This record gives sequence, structure tokens and C-alpha cells, in this order.
Amino acid sequence: MTSHTALKLHVPEPTGRPGCKTDFSFLSVSPAGAVRRPPPDCPAAETADLAQHLVRVLDEDGQAVGPWAPALHPERLRRGLRAMMKTRIFDARMLVAQRQKKLSFYMQCLGEEAIAVAHALALEDGDMCFPTYRQQGLLLSRDDISMVELICQLMSNERDPLKGRQLPVMYSYKRAGFFSISGNLATQVIQAVGWAMASAIKGDTKIASGWIGDGATAEADFHTALTFAHVYRAPVIINVVNNQWAISTFQAIAGGEGTTFAQRGVGCGIASLRVDGNDFLAIYAASQWAAQRARSNNGPTLIEWVTYRAGPHSTSDDPSKYRPADDWQRFPLGDPIARLKQHLIAIGDWTEARHDAAQKELEAEVIAAQKEAESYGTLLDGRVPSAATMFDDVYKEMPEHLRRQRQQLGV
Repeated sequence: MTSHTALKLHVPEPTGRPGCKTDFSFLSVSPAGAVRRPPPDCPAAETADLAQHLVRVLDEDGQAVGPWAPALHPERLRRGLRAMMKTRIFDARMLVAQRQKKLSFYMQCLGEEAIAVAHALALEDGDMCFPTYRQQGLLLSRDDISMVELICQLMSNERDPLKGRQLPVMYSYKRAGFFSISGNLATQVIQAVGWAMASAIKGDTKIASGWIGDGATAEADFHTALTFAHVYRAPVIINVVNNQWAISTFQAIAGGEGTTFAQRGVGCGIASLRVDGNDFLAIYAASQWAAQRARSNNGPTLIEWVTYRAGPHSTSDDPSKYRPADDWQRFPLGDPIARLKQHLIAIGDWTEARHDAAQKELEAEVIAAQKEAESYGTLLDGRVPSAATMFDDVYKEMPEHLRRQRQQLGV
């Protein structure tokens, strides 16, 4: 009788736990400027190698190098830097406000600011983003979105544009191409593909951009979305933000060990890129490449943005329980704000003094917006939308059974 060794399962483990340093050697990092840039209309199969390497533009000295370096005017770079700074300041203020019990819940994008901000600059008016809860930079980079409105939504007060019907941070702005955030993970990607297909069916010129985290790629919706995007060549960008951690599980649990999330696109016949998510210029260039590809009927693109979640998953999380406290400071791709700042200084279009002045100016802007929003109420004073509003905006004409329910509620 043949003897066999006992079968066993492999359970991935992170390379760092509390009390020890993370070994980031698992992260494959290409030198800045080393990765080739194919034409946006190339066959999807010709991007297979780009799913393994890492598209990078900014080198260690802050210089833009290689074929992906975009020709961006310094004014656009300054705008991007200020938007990232504003996003980080906004996050910090709202985190404190949550600790003060002025709002119930908050989620930062600390360390990930460049991804949403640079991506937003590469899209056009009318394109539709289907974001997760860490893409507030898509809104904070715009001049037509009021921070007061955003904070009122967070505080669920009497000026909350969503009337208290969404969890804090789950914004919705049709006019800004910002589809309502869903707390059910992975649904945004399949909805983005569907929206993109509808745009093509109508003969429109607008594309969709769907967002998902590394952990949620383990959901079935993600794989269904890839199939539909490939089969129908939907004009969509599928953004996988690999910030190394889901709620408390390392990205390897979702399948990132020994491979990349970008390679999932390759297996589905989709053009795929793996990009430095802390490099503003690389993000803009890759987003523009994918947008051009989609808009020219060359099909979808999957982009894995490699970054690091610097803060907790949410205000309900304590990351010190499952990872080293100094991971972000040691992450090989650095701080996206510091890197773009270094680049602007290197090209002679920014200084430390201007940076400090911008920091103070943006802090004052956020504080003023918070003060105005708080004048309409916070969770501390109970000035929330009336319970009667739950009956509004459901039917064009309120049916009789809802009228009775409203009367029974006494509102």
C-alpha cells in the first residue's frame, strides 16, 4: 500500500506582526522609468508583462523619468498637490470630530491621496466613478463640491444632502460623476461595468471608472465584472487599490501572494497595469492611458494601484492589534504628498515656504467649512433630519399605505 504525507492547507501570513518589523521584500518594485509604455490601442495580451512590473515615474531625486512621464503643466501639478494636502487635512479634522462624538464614523485615505486626486484629473466631465469609501479625493479635488456639504453628510445634520439615509463617508454626487458609495463590497465594480456598457449601447462618449480594494477582489462580483468587461469590451477602468490590508487581513488572504492583482486582468483578457500608487505622475499617466483606451473603443483596463493604508481601516479599527505601528514610515514607496512636493521643488516651481503657506491656508479653509457645517448641527445636539423624511423621494405619488404609516408615526 502506497503511503502519502497528510494533506494540509496553506494559510498566508503577513511578513510583519505587532512587535516586529515588516519585511517588505515581498513587494516587487521596478526602478523609476524602467517599465515600457505600449500604445493605448495595443492588444490586451501585449500588456501581460506590465501586470508584473511596477509603472513608476518619480525617481529618488524627484525627477520625472521614463516613457510614462506625462507632460503636465506645473499649475496642474500644484493643483494636484494642494488637493492631496486638503484631503489629508480634511481627514485629520474629521477623525478628531468623530472622537469628539460629533459624527458617528469616519474612514481616512491617509497615504492613498494621490490615487483618487490624480485619477480625477485624467477623467472628463460626464465620466462616472463608482468609488469605495477611500476615494474622497475625487470630490475634494473639485472646485464645485462644497466641503460644508460633505461635512453635513458626515454629521447627518439638518443640512445633510442625503437626509441621514447613508452612513457617514458614503457620499453621492451625480453632478460630479460620483456614484453613491455602497457599504456592500465589490458591488461598485460590476455596476461600473454595467454603466459603461449602457454608455456604449447609447452611443455616448462617456466612460466609467470602478473602484475596489484588494480584499474585496475575493468577492464573486469582481470576477463577474471582469467577464462582462472583457466579453463586451466595456469602456471602463477597473481600479484595484492594493493598500496591503483589508479590514484586518493581509492582502495575501485575497490572493496576492506570489502573484499580483493586476494579473487577474491578464487571465480575463483585459489590458492590465501595475502602478506605483504613491507616485502622482505615474497615476495620472496610467489613468490617462486607460481612459484613452476606453474612450477609443479598445476595451477595459484593470489597474492595480500599489500603496499602503497608513491609518486604521476606520474609526472602529485598531491596526496596532495586527500589524507593526511603523509600517507606513518604512513602506518602500514613501509618502505621495512628500514625493510630489519634492518633484515640484526639483523643477523650481515650489518651495518649502510656499508649502508651509499652502498648509496654513488649507487648514483655515477646512476649519471654516467645519465651523459652518457644525452650525447646522452635529450628533451632540440632535439636530438631525426629521423621521418624516424617510417617506420622501420613494414614490412620485405617495401611496395610501405609506400615508397611513406616516400618520401612525405621528410626523
